[in-house]
Amino acid sequence: MHRECNHANMTGSNLNQGHPCFSPSGHGKTGRIHLAVAPECNISCNYCVRKFDCANESRPGVTSKVINSNEAIETVLKAKSSAIGSQLTVVGIAGPGEPLANDETFESLRKVKEHFPEMILCLSTNGLLLPEKLAELVDIGVSHVTVTINTLDSQVGAKIYSHVRWEGKTMIGPEGTRILINNQLLGLEQASKAGMTVKVNTVVIPGVNEHLLYSLALEVKKRGAHIHNLLPLIPQGKLAHTMAPPKELIKNYRSVLSSILPQMMHCQQCRADAIGLV
Repeated sequence: MHRECNHANMTGSNLNQGHPCFSPSGHGKTGRIHLAVAPECNISCNYCVRKFDCANESRPGVTSKVINSNEAIETVLKAKSSAIGSQLTVVGIAGPGEPLANDETFESLRKVKEHFPEMILCLSTNGLLLPEKLAELVDIGVSHVTVTINTLDSQVGAKIYSHVRWEGKTMIGPEGTRILINNQLLGLEQASKAGMTVKVNTVVIPGVNEHLLYSLALEVKKRGAHIHNLLPLIPQGKLAHTMAPPKELIKNYRSVLSSILPQMMHCQQCRADAIGLV
């Protein structure tokens, strides 16, 4: 991987707020409650499979069931009254679909804020609707956002995403991925300027996007990202026959990219309904 420059950003108050997925100091000490309130999605990722659930599975998009906002606040109340309740400091929404494409996301976050104003609110998004929904997230009090950005190249994006649904149209190929990428970068920049702590997730897909990781990291750093998380591909869906990148390769990429942004080392690629310490 070509090293284009050496911009270090290894510290920052944004990463020292106790969020277990953003702060090294929070890892193993604090926990999160994921609320699976968002079933609908507006893009189709070729590596995404959400229809299977096993008690031992831990991967994005998996949940035992989808819940509504009333069930969500009941889930938080129950978790907070458990033995580890005092250590559960974060409520996040990460699926099983796209949080920003579901009204239940906003209803659930508002209810959590009303009952537990001290808790950190976060969500994960593909970024397509982030510029449009950012003001509402700020109003609710969301402080941490994860944006999954897998490439800055629309031609490469067409190999990663089957389609993008935007403004009532379903677009296939570079046209749709170009809109997705533009919105991801704009939303990232706006969220950072709004004072949010922003993590960028990138799924490393061998032979597809790995040669562009360095330039991607440079761009998201410029747009205001605070931390970068490289996720090894889980071979499934339309990419079921693509080999997952070896652990040593991911380790090497993280080492190289750490010259640009802090790298998250402890991600467990959690379920959409995960509850517990991270």
